[in-house]
Parts: sequence; C-alpha cells; structure tokens
Amino acid sequence: MKPPLLLIGQGSHDDNGSAEFGRFVHRLRCRLDRTAADVSGGYLARATPRLSDSIASLVARGHHRMVALPLSLAGDTRIGAEIPAAMALEQQRHPMLTCDYGRPLGADPRVLALLAERLADAAVEVPSLRLVPAGGPAEEEPERIETGETAVVLVGDGSTSPAVNADVHRVSRLFWETHAHEYMTVETAFASLTPPGVPGGIERCRRLGARRVIVVPYLLFSGGLLEKVWAQAMAYAAGHPELDVRCAEAIGDCEGLADVVIERYEEALAAAR
Repeated sequence: MKPPLLLIGQGSHDDNGSAEFGRFVHRLRCRLDRTAADVSGGYLARATPRLSDSIASLVARGHHRMVALPLSLAGDTRIGAEIPAAMALEQQRHPMLTCDYGRPLGADPRVLALLAERLADAAVEVPSLRLVPAGGPAEEEPERIETGETAVVLVGDGSTSPAVNADVHRVSRLFWETHAHEYMTVETAFASLTPPGVPGGIERCRRLGARRVIVVPYLLFSGGLLEKVWAQAMAYAAGHPELDVRCAEAIGDCEGLADVVIERYEEALAAAR
C-alpha cells in the first residue's frame, strides 16, 4: 500500500473555502483509492480539520510515512515556510512518523490551462434581456466587443513580500503568452496588502483603451477572498457604466486540479525511492 497523501492548506475563517477544500480532498480520495492510497487534508491554522488532527487520524489508521503537499499556488511562501515547523512538531508527537514533501502547485501549465477555462467561461457573450413595448420597434443589440478590445486582470492574494508579489506578475506574463495573447493585455492586481488593488488594475486597463475587462482570480477555491475580489470589481464597474466588467470563477474543485496534485504525489514518491 502506498503512503497516504496529506494535503496542507493555509486555512481561513471562511466556511465556503473550507467546504470546497473538503470536497477536493474527497475527490482525490476517490481517485487514489484505485491505487490503494489514503488521502487526508488539514489546515495549519484558523480552520478545521486542523493538520494535527488529520495526522493523528492517519497514524491511528496505521500510517507512519506520508507525503505532505502544500495546496498553494506560485509564490505562496507563507505556507511553505510554516509546513516544516508544523511537521517537526507532529514528529515530536508521533516519533515513528516520517514525511516526504511534494512540490507546491506553482505555475504548472495545467493550472494556467484551468485559468484559461475560467477566462473563456467569463468571456462568453451573454444576450441581454430587454422589455420591448407591444408594437414598438425592437432595440438594437449592443455593438460587439472584440477580444482585442478586452483586457484581463489576474488577481493574486497579495503579500507583504515583494518576491511573492513578483511571482504573481510572472504568472500573469506566462498566462498572457500561453493562453491570452489575443487579448489586449493581462494586468496584475492583488486582493489585499499591496497595490495595485482590483480597482487599480481595472483602471489601468480602461486607460489603455479596453472596452471590456475580465477579472480572473488567481485563487484555488471560492470563499471570502473570492467574494472580496468580485465586490471590488463590481464597485468599480458601478462607477464606470461604459466599461463591461466581468468576473471569472476561482480554479475550484475539479479533475484538472486533481491531475496536478496526483502528479506531484507520484513525483514525491519516486524521489523518495
């Protein structure tokens, strides 16, 4: 039997994000059950299940070696720095425990492809519904906005670390070159802690001449942070009715994300042989 996969999240006080994290753990459990590998997940702080409880449960089921994988995107050094300390504490509690580490998800090409799918969903033309008086002339459909007149704002979490923020800028460039080069531009913004914020990113696109801006959250799961990004975008849109502002979904619990995680798991197993 293979060692279990332990997914480690940063944790937040948001129930929606925790619920989606739990659904993703269940998806992986169903996938890896075919190869006789157990899957569990836990948070470092602020949410349940806690990492310590998940490890205790795995040890109680007879597991003493596991593969720990930080469930984080490119540049998220907070979780990467906290995991070794947290695991060292768990090894004091469970002296027989050994752990191999998988790489964070990072700017994997399949993660960028998932962002492209969310962008494409948000870019779909939605027909407007209008009330037409009986016997009156039908209103003309609004002029079509072309892809070249549409800009993208990739929104990261935001950090006090310049290196972490710079990595999100790098992902924006990679995303533009690999999946969004037909759009006017891909700008970078942040949900908190560092400029530009979401309104600043959209404003830059407007000044560049964009007629439509699509906000793409560089986030794994839905929850409070995603809602914050959407709220900032819609508040800006309310003050600029001439600009078509749209918001994409987060990457979310999906098979494509599971593919990346399972590859990281198998990679860690191979490196430990």
